[in-house]
Amino acid sequence: MTSEYILKMPGNDDGVISNEPKRRVSIITDPVMESRMGHDNLGFEPNTKRKISQHSSHSEDGPVRRKSNLHNAQNVDSAAINSYEQRVNGEVNRTKKQSFSEVLAKINQEYETGQQNAQIEQSWIYSLCMRCRVEYSTPSWEPPGWQKVCPYPLCPPYRQFARIISIILIGLLLWTTAYVIIGDSAAPGGQLFQLAVLTVAANFGGFLISLTTLPPLIGMLLVGLLFQNVGWVNLDGEFTKVTAELRKFALVIILTRAGLEMDPKAFKKVYVTILKLGLIPWTVEAALIGVLTHYFLDLPWMWSMMLGSIIAAVSPAVVVPCLFRLRTKGYGVAKGIPTLIIAVAGIDDAASVAVFGIISSIMFSSQGLAFQIAQAPICIFGGLGFGIFWGFLCKYVPEKGDAYVVPIRTLMLLGGGLLAVFGSEKIHFEGAGPLGVVFAAFTASYFWCGDGWDLEDNPVATAFEIFWMIFEPILFGITGASIKIHELDPHMVAIGTIIIYVCIIIRIATTIGIAFGDKLNVKEKIFVAISWMSKATVQAALGPVALKAVSQQHRSEEQHLAELVKNFCILSIILSAPLGAILISISGSKLLTKTKPMLEPPEGWRRSHRPSLHDISIIDEEEEREDIEGIADEDTAANTLSNAQASVFSVTKF
Repeated sequence: MTSEYILKMPGNDDGVISNEPKRRVSIITDPVMESRMGHDNLGFEPNTKRKISQHSSHSEDGPVRRKSNLHNAQNVDSAAINSYEQRVNGEVNRTKKQSFSEVLAKINQEYETGQQNAQIEQSWIYSLCMRCRVEYSTPSWEPPGWQKVCPYPLCPPYRQFARIISIILIGLLLWTTAYVIIGDSAAPGGQLFQLAVLTVAANFGGFLISLTTLPPLIGMLLVGLLFQNVGWVNLDGEFTKVTAELRKFALVIILTRAGLEMDPKAFKKVYVTILKLGLIPWTVEAALIGVLTHYFLDLPWMWSMMLGSIIAAVSPAVVVPCLFRLRTKGYGVAKGIPTLIIAVAGIDDAASVAVFGIISSIMFSSQGLAFQIAQAPICIFGGLGFGIFWGFLCKYVPEKGDAYVVPIRTLMLLGGGLLAVFGSEKIHFEGAGPLGVVFAAFTASYFWCGDGWDLEDNPVATAFEIFWMIFEPILFGITGASIKIHELDPHMVAIGTIIIYVCIIIRIATTIGIAFGDKLNVKEKIFVAISWMSKATVQAALGPVALKAVSQQHRSEEQHLAELVKNFCILSIILSAPLGAILISISGSKLLTKTKPMLEPPEGWRRSHRPSLHDISIIDEEEEREDIEGIADEDTAANTLSNAQASVFSVTKF
């Protein structure tokens, strides 16, 4: 019978196929190989062309031979079996076989290790480390040895670490530049330097509070409060002009984001519901705040109504992150409840800022009666007109195919908003500017969506997220730093707390009562009403405005009234923002219907939904924890079973 061999001669890499039969030769006829140690047969194996065992793990020397088709050295773990020879430093050593008790001890050790890993993953330290980490959709490049220096999950990924370092370096560069230009104010001990330190500390405080699932703005507010009352910061005097202008910048960003959050299609379909739910509860709460503060805190009617217009505003900084968490899990999406709440929050804020601007213009204006009467219609129609015009202009300037369309559109909206706010203040129609900012963003978003942009993947909104990340700690830091505890009136704090909670309860009841005909069941009405109880952004931006106006006009007799308005606004933030965030997050999974399949995160510019600045992760914590524990238990059991099977296989081989 003819057999086929593949022969590879030394020094020749090409195989030569020979069909000639080869006779079997003696195993001792190869004198060259006599001095070589055998591979599988320790006694004697001089012939290199013999088939080798399928369990051999050594590398071949000499001419390459054809191996058996069954040969696969990867099938059996030779380290586990420990019964085969290995070539080490030119000598063949035979490892010692393991006893049955040693194998069982190894199984128990592996099982205990798996149990320890499962316990570590369920510990609060592991949960805290994972909460601090930022997971990315693409793998993070790491320098060599990063995991040894910064092991998972105790340290952040290198991408997150590099981002933090880059922000610190940018801050140092900006401070150095400011110090060179400005001088002593930017030096350590100067007011600008104190503001920079306060902003950094507020950002860090907000991060720590966010780990407890509360809004970061609470931590920022508390840091400002601490710095002021410990004596680490002093922003009084001439520097109040700087903080006032920073509040206006923050207000422009807040209102622009509110306009960009409103879905034009949803607004068009349910605009009656949005206007009804946005204006009626707001009017009830504003009027109730005005009446109660007039009779219980002795505020004049104009001051009490101005305070009511500020307090009645809903905070997007609290509502939006909570709704983001609910929306990504599918709660309330079928009926568009998140979109409804966000749209109403935008209308609510626009109404608050517009009415506040009208009232403050009347209070602090030196013009005649006719000018004061014309405030309301001019502010409303002037703000709407400017907003629609500027939003329409942003559709055509720049051209939608421009390579720099995103940054130019961002600057167009930002510049238009600043022009509206500062310009309306200059001509003494403060109420028109904020209303124009909201409608400019909304109108522009409407046209951009018509040109093909997705509301959930709007890069301009992403840019304003970045702006808000910068101005949020500034706004709430300086707001907290304006409170001096030793100057607070205990009577005002006690009465103010009661007034705030009473008005919140009445607003919730009003919202539930007027939500008929909106295709919402009772549970959904309750959730929608609860969502609008949080106060934060508008209160922080507008609370000190009256104090600034009084100081500029040297109306010392009204100084205490302006102080009371400012302190009442800050008290409303402290009392309502944490409670509102907790109630929204907990009640969402209980009161809303979950839609399946859940929403997938958008692609493109954004890897996550836009309202994801500081995600609040209270809802479904128990459900998620059970899922994670179940998966961990299954993985641990599977690994233990696999290890046990491998060890038993090793025992049977012995």
